[in-house]
Amino acid sequence: MFTKFQKSFQTGVVTSSYPLRKEITPLRFRGRIEIDNERCKQCNACVEVCPTNAYTWIEEKGKRYLQLSHAKCVFCGMCEEVCPYKAITITNDFELASTNKEVLLVKAGADVKESVEELGQRLKEKIFSVFRRSLHVREVDAGSCNGCEWEVVALYNSPVHDLQRFGIDIVASPRHADCLLVTGPPTRNLETALIKTYHATPEPRMVIALGACACSGGIFSNCYATKNGIDNVVPVDAYIPGCPPRPQAIIYGFLLALERMRK
Repeated sequence: MFTKFQKSFQTGVVTSSYPLRKEITPLRFRGRIEIDNERCKQCNACVEVCPTNAYTWIEEKGKRYLQLSHAKCVFCGMCEEVCPYKAITITNDFELASTNKEVLLVKAGADVKESVEELGQRLKEKIFSVFRRSLHVREVDAGSCNGCEWEVVALYNSPVHDLQRFGIDIVASPRHADCLLVTGPPTRNLETALIKTYHATPEPRMVIALGACACSGGIFSNCYATKNGIDNVVPVDAYIPGCPPRPQAIIYGFLLALERMRK
């Protein structure tokens, strides 16, 4: 026993300091996508190559703009690779979660950082007061490939992220839960199970859509077997895009959901 304690002291603290301090992401990490309107020549290459149809064209005041939905994006990087004018840039910003699905839209020529910085500023002063309240979460798999589940497991199975330090615990029954963390498109054969789980959760309850599939259907959208996003089955309070989102992005999503719950 003494040997184990000695090893722990020698190892030191390995727990991530996020969200107190900004987490450094790997160089190859793919996060928020930005579109340079000056460089974009509307060649349509990104629209054609996107596997989830995340890119669309919109018209405003007589002008045509390229628009991206982070809710549909799986961050494969093909758009950046195929763009001949280098108008698309994939950043390492993982704080993409939002309580409003419209915020996940990126339009060429728009200031895409404004909404995230605004949300972050509002949360900065209240982050610790929000986490004083214990939160019980029921994770619901509504047809996921289990990629998002692996990231949720990573939040609890090591001291690096240690989500329990914020008072957030996974529970076995929706009757004991304050929040539903839902993954998957969802599939039609799990639609009823999701609805029953939602109604079994006591009010006030909140629902978080985790991953591209839960936000929009992802690569399974417009399929006969799916419902194109959790919000087509039950109300959603926060969206966490990604395929799958990294653990820090999930923590940021919890921050937004808790802030909305507090209000």
